[in-house]
Order: sequence, then C-alpha cells, then structure tokens
Amino acid sequence: MELKHLRAFVTLAEDLHFGRAAERLGIAQPPLSLQIQALEATFGIRLFERSRRHVALTEAGRLLLPEARATLAQAERARQTVQRAARGELGRLEIGFTGSAPFNSAMPAIISRFRRRWPELRLSLCEMSTTDQLRALAESGLDIGFVRPGQPSEAQGIDMRTVLDEPLFVVLPADHRLAGGQTVDLAQLAEEPFILHPRHIGTGLHDKVISLCTAAGFLPRVVLEAHQMSTIVGLAAAGVGVSIVPEAMRRVQVEGARFLRIADADATMVLAVACRGDDHRPSVRHFLAEVEAYGAA
Repeated sequence: MELKHLRAFVTLAEDLHFGRAAERLGIAQPPLSLQIQALEATFGIRLFERSRRHVALTEAGRLLLPEARATLAQAERARQTVQRAARGELGRLEIGFTGSAPFNSAMPAIISRFRRRWPELRLSLCEMSTTDQLRALAESGLDIGFVRPGQPSEAQGIDMRTVLDEPLFVVLPADHRLAGGQTVDLAQLAEEPFILHPRHIGTGLHDKVISLCTAAGFLPRVVLEAHQMSTIVGLAAAGVGVSIVPEAMRRVQVEGARFLRIADADATMVLAVACRGDDHRPSVRHFLAEVEAYGAA
C-alpha cells in the first residue's frame, strides 16, 4: 500500500467522480483507476461501487475513509517534522559550560537569544571542566561547549570561537593587607598561599595563572586545589589563600571576599564557544550564528 493510493482513494471518496478526482490529483483518469484497483487488490475487497454513471463507497470504503485521512495526516506531519529537523528547527543540543561561564553576560545572553529564535530546539546544559568538554565534543557527547581554551593540542579537530577576553581578578579575604585597594600587582602576592584550579581538569586558567606569576617573578605556592570556581571564592574569603579568577566570579556573593583587578599586562582569560570542526548540522550553525551576533552587538 502506497500513500499515493490512499491519497487517490480519499480524493475519489470525496468527489465520487473519477474526472473531478483525477483533475484534483493532477493525473489522468486511467492512472487514477489503476491506483484504486491496486488499493483494492491490497485489501482484497472492493472499496467503491461504480458504474458508467455512478460511483459510491462500499461499507468497507466508508470505514476506511477516516483511517486513510488519519494516515495521510500523520504522514504529512512526519514529512514536516523531518524537513524542519533537516533545517535545524527541531531537535536537541547538548551544551557544556565551565563553572564561571554563567556568571558573565555572554553565555546567558547567547542562550536567551537562541531560545527566542529557535524555541523548538531543546537545550540540555551541563557544567563540565574544559578538558571534559573537549573530550565529550570529540566523542560526540556534546554539541557545543563554553570553554576556557588552554593548550592547542587539547583542541585538535575542535572549532573555537572567542566570545570575550575577560579580565582576571585576584580574590582574597576582606581583611587582607591589600584588600583596601582597587588593583594589585601580582608581584605583591609572591609570598601568599595560592588556591588554584587543577590543571588536569583544564589547562587554560591554570596555565594562565602560572604564566602571569612567572612573568611577575615568582611561582605561586599552591596550598590547595579546588574544582569549582565558587568554592575557590569561598576558600579565599575564609583566608585559606588567594586566587586568580575571571571577572565573572565577582558576581558570586560570598561574604568576606574581596576582588582586585590585576594591573599586570595580559591579565585576561578567553571564554570561547567550541564545537566539532566537522559538525555542519543546521542546529549547530544556528547556535554559532547567535554567538557571532552577540560578538557583533
């Protein structure tokens, strides 16, 4: 049974006239008759009583008509769904993000714009380290990642698009000797205990901190490592040590935490959107378009 046979049946059942039905279908009468005969042969029963002057549905035909209409309607819905999915209007995107990303303006703005533009594309968001995101992207477990890029070797086969180059800040307790200022030179922290983001979960921020401290003439004395940025801020506020974090973490309201802008050159950290370089699906392209629109705003 083919859809064209059901379509021919429904059209003839509505018109009860071969000539008018054939005209509506855009075919000649003989092919219409053959399609009806093929459908009747499939079911092994007559669907129309027909004579030279009269066409009428049999009882079987009358029972088939609503089923045929429902089948055609479902087929049309399926066709539209497939076509919309192919255009990237339907589906799902798996999106990863580093712990600090939601606290700046970029990620929330991009997600919000995307959801307004493509409301039927579902987004699933998961906080992950940059290293885990890049691995998941390579293994097709993620579609998009908001990452802090590090070593180039980590990003082989990954397309990176910079969203912003974010200033870095020192976070320290409010009673610290430097807490009364607005900025700090990293050389002033040479003797301080440091809390760092572990390198194995993302080389970007870790290597950046080491690089900045080295340029300032010292290697940080690391007393603790913490995976979550909010945890780092809390530990710094408690006096465990100082740390260097993206500006976005200033939005984390932790009592006793003080943030100072770093005066040293190059004290910034990139936030980028990553995807597989060979992922050309329309839904991914739609998301990247919103990233570019945000950057151009």
